[in-house]
Amino acid sequence: MTMSLEPSLSRRGVSEFIGTAFLLAVIVGSGIMGENLSGGNVAIALLANTLATGAGLLAMILAFGPISGAHFNPVVTLTSALNGDLRWKDVPAYWAAQFLGGVSGVFAAHVMFGLKAFAYAQKERSGFSQGFSEFIATFGLLAVILCGARHRTSAVPFSVAAYVTAGYWFTASTALANPAVTVARSLTNTFSGIRPADAPAFIAAQFAAAATAFVVFRWLLARPEGTQRSVRI
Repeated sequence: MTMSLEPSLSRRGVSEFIGTAFLLAVIVGSGIMGENLSGGNVAIALLANTLATGAGLLAMILAFGPISGAHFNPVVTLTSALNGDLRWKDVPAYWAAQFLGGVSGVFAAHVMFGLKAFAYAQKERSGFSQGFSEFIATFGLLAVILCGARHRTSAVPFSVAAYVTAGYWFTASTALANPAVTVARSLTNTFSGIRPADAPAFIAAQFAAAATAFVVFRWLLARPEGTQRSVRI
């Protein structure tokens, strides 16, 4: 009898919950701290938010990757299931853990800074440019993950963190690229917030990017014909 070494679904779910919660605590908490200390300089506040998010994300991926794969993102989970790397029956547990973890992370950040547990964001992020930015940001994130997983697995945590750090600056939306993050950030009226009315368009763009990335990279990363492994007799 062979025994699976894969952690149980409950352990993987808790891993996704904790990792996503810490990710949101980093995003929201560093945004609050950056805004408090920047003296009104938005560029400095964004830089502080960016560096903390990239570093925190790298740490969480390295910590929880061996347990759950460190998705922390429903579109990453969806793409993993589409590629056959995750059982479809496990997807709801991953998604529940990610959304609940994100909300919990916002709650933790607010408590640490003496704010109300939750407050709907007032920061407007609307319009075609914002939605298109989220499509590009999410497509790029999945490109980094899918190509890295095929060619250089050990570098994926670093490349993902580097891409997210860059995404804060090269996209108009600051690259949320994550439905769980989008929902959670609609519950904070701080530097990193997004108005709840604008969240659905972001989430639609993120899932559209996931579907597009799956199709594109399934073709791009397909093994060339005639490269099947030879059988020795």
